[in-house]
Amino acid sequence: MPVRTRTAERYARALAAAVAAVACLLLAGNAGPTDAADSPVPAPAGESASDQGEPAAVTLRGA
Repeated sequence: MPVRTRTAERYARALAAAVAAVACLLLAGNAGPTDAADSPVPAPAGESASDQGEPAAVTLRGA
């Protein structure tokens, strides 16, 4: 039969697991390209090279 652990041990293990999970999430969130200054900027959706000089059409619904 397994030996029952003390409540303090269970809380300590849970706290250690929570700290490890937060550390992993922070590291994963900060992982990415190191030099974003040279990356190209994507064109906004709905714009193409052919209509660069024309203003975008705006449709208002419910007006």
